[in-house]
Amino acid sequence: MEKFRELGLSEEVLKTLKGMGIETPSEIQEKAIPFALEGRDILGASKTGSGKTLAFASAIIEKIVPTKEVKAIILTPTRELAEQVSMAIKQFSKDNLKVSAIYGGVNMENQIRHLRDTDVVVGTPGRILDHLQRATLQLNKVEMLVLDEFDRMLDMGFLKDVKRIIETCPKKRQTMLFSATLSADVDYLADKYTNNPIEISVDSYVDHTKLKQIYYDVPDGLKFSLLVHLLKKESSHLVMIFCSTRRNADFVVTNLNNIGVEAKAIHGGLEQKKRIRVLNEFHQNKGLNILVCTDVAARGLDIKNVTHVYNYDLPSVTTDYIHRIGRTARAGEEGKAINILASRDYEKFSDIVNKEEVEIEQVELPYIEKVNITRDSGRGRDSSRSSGRSFGGSQDSRGRVELFDAVCKKCNKPCKVPFKPVNGKGVSCSNCFIPSDSRTKGRDSDRSNSRGSGRSYGNRPNGMTRSRLSLDSGRTDSRSRDSSPRGRVELFDAVCKKCKKPCKVPFKPINGKGVSCSNCFIPKDSSPRRSDSRDSGRNGSRGRDSGRGRNDSRRPSTRRDSRGPPSRSGPRKTFTRDSSRRR
Repeated sequence: MEKFRELGLSEEVLKTLKGMGIETPSEIQEKAIPFALEGRDILGASKTGSGKTLAFASAIIEKIVPTKEVKAIILTPTRELAEQVSMAIKQFSKDNLKVSAIYGGVNMENQIRHLRDTDVVVGTPGRILDHLQRATLQLNKVEMLVLDEFDRMLDMGFLKDVKRIIETCPKKRQTMLFSATLSADVDYLADKYTNNPIEISVDSYVDHTKLKQIYYDVPDGLKFSLLVHLLKKESSHLVMIFCSTRRNADFVVTNLNNIGVEAKAIHGGLEQKKRIRVLNEFHQNKGLNILVCTDVAARGLDIKNVTHVYNYDLPSVTTDYIHRIGRTARAGEEGKAINILASRDYEKFSDIVNKEEVEIEQVELPYIEKVNITRDSGRGRDSSRSSGRSFGGSQDSRGRVELFDAVCKKCNKPCKVPFKPVNGKGVSCSNCFIPSDSRTKGRDSDRSNSRGSGRSYGNRPNGMTRSRLSLDSGRTDSRSRDSSPRGRVELFDAVCKKCKKPCKVPFKPINGKGVSCSNCFIPKDSSPRRSDSRDSGRNGSRGRDSGRGRNDSRRPSTRRDSRGPPSRSGPRKTFTRDSSRRR
């Protein structure tokens, strides 16, 4: 504590830090706190987790006198960081200062009530600006302005909002700007909005000598299987798995949970309360040790005891890779960054290695046990190009699928299948194979399937394309397929029971049961009603019954036009093939 005392902190603050187990200042704290206490403007270059929150928070606690007026405002790029900074200031001040976290995704009225008697505001630029425009936040008494993770705010497009907020604050104030990098844009804005700032630059808080970076070159479609293998093999404490999209994050979480591995996701698609709850469970080690996230959690959050970082998807921006792996190997602790590469990741990986000048060791791929995947979970997918394929059978040391010789039971041609054929049981080649869940079903089930995914993701042999279901507009009859690898619909000859003309139908006619051609076919639920035709005539809707709340554009229209009312027998519907309906 002697070093903290030498920095000029009061005994009350020193006592608080000692109670929190903080006894030695970090480099950024040692350099910034004395100038911050003097009231000097600061331009600091420091990575996430370097301890800069305490650097500016200590000055706020020492200098701000509680008056129930906003005397200090801190801008952060993300909601999570705003919440984390506000909690840290509350802990450091022992709740002597009233701190309000202001960000989007939560109730505005509650925030307005908190702003009436607050001393310190921590928030995101967008929501802060909303309150300024509503006149529910006044900044005319601000004495200290902090811009945290300023480079990230620029990347996220907050520049205009930040400028407007800064210009609302009094010109006579103390400004502290912290950024992971000091780019030309950061320097320009610092010159414009700071007064003779002290420039402070510190090395990364991450000890790269204790950070091991490796990568696996995995066959397409086996990313998730390798991830599961490594999670079970590696001895870890807290684990962060990074994905490029919300869908992939939900995909990974759902499938991990399906095999009994506890994991939760955090991304921009979750409600803010749930995001905070998940972060607290992970950060405080409340039974959750695997966090799957997008880059929303890569910047700003200081989470201790993270031993492993997995890049399930590589980031598009190379600098984000550095921020991701910066979650581990902190404060002298050892850490591991593991990159799982499929063919589509090679270009991004090459950019990261060349631009960031990092050394990443390749590790030989171990034997991988194939894991069954639920592909529709969270609409997410395995991020590899061939993720739609499901491989069975055994694999070699590289994870490749073993293929066996066979003869197709339909076309009698030799083929390769990813399983060992059973004596007496025929197999199908990739052209003749039809997944069991794509065979003819009833009209109701086909109707529901046409509104969702039209693709069938059953187990398919290697090289087989996804089955395609071609739907006519308004028609939802069950359909069989021919042997075409493109899955085109097989048509059968028939005679229309109404107009008696020859026609083609996408099903095999049953003896004694008449069929209708496309011109004569009328769905059962399309018979016009008097009230329906009136409503559609008044509103000009296209086949919608606004009085009953229907909204199905695929049903035949009963619209009244200039030629007179619809006939009692119902309108004639011409069905044309609509390629846009294919899934």
